[in-house]
Amino acid sequence: MKKNKIFVACDSNNINKVKEIISKTKNSKLKIGYKFGLEFLNSKNGREFISNLKNTITFGDYKFSDIPNTCASAIKAVKDLKFNYLTIHINSGFEALKKAKEASGKTKLIGVTVLTSLDNKSLKQIGFNKKVKKIVLQQAKLANKAKLDAIVCSAQEVSIVKKVFKNEIITPGIRFNSKTNDQKRVLTPKQAYKNGSDWLVIGRPITKGNIKNNLKNLIDHLS
Repeated sequence: MKKNKIFVACDSNNINKVKEIISKTKNSKLKIGYKFGLEFLNSKNGREFISNLKNTITFGDYKFSDIPNTCASAIKAVKDLKFNYLTIHINSGFEALKKAKEASGKTKLIGVTVLTSLDNKSLKQIGFNKKVKKIVLQQAKLANKAKLDAIVCSAQEVSIVKKVFKNEIITPGIRFNSKTNDQKRVLTPKQAYKNGSDWLVIGRPITKGNIKNNLKNLIDHLS
């Protein structure tokens, strides 16, 4: 039977906390990878910790967003960490996506669409006139044109992304209940998989409190 795939978000700058998250989430019922965000990647010992990880699926969530040469150079600068996945904002534009893809080699490059902390009102404040779903669809088309390996989008947009993008779809903004924290566009794990997500990114619902119990609740929720 195919295992559900989860990236556990290691959102901490505390090495001991990250070690605890990794040790308490390894199990045989789910395929688990670990997402390291800016908080950990920029911490004093973060780089060294990742360089010593063995037999672990790793996701460097740098969300690169810059001119083409800088994006490509930044990816080359972290190649020694041997990440399985790296992120770049699709808003960086086609040339940056293309250069970054060339630089990424065997590392899968993930295009980040509209952040799940934003909604239509937030986008209007920034200066976008289109709704979230229309922008995400346009971004997915650009990611496909640039031959990216995966896309990050809200589970609410997976069905429209799948129409134009055939590679992996990774969805954050996953909640077991109505507590959304700082996320706006959220769904439950079951809803996200039903919509067609390949990987879910889950942080606080697993890592806050009793990690083993939280993971058991997730497995029960999915069964």
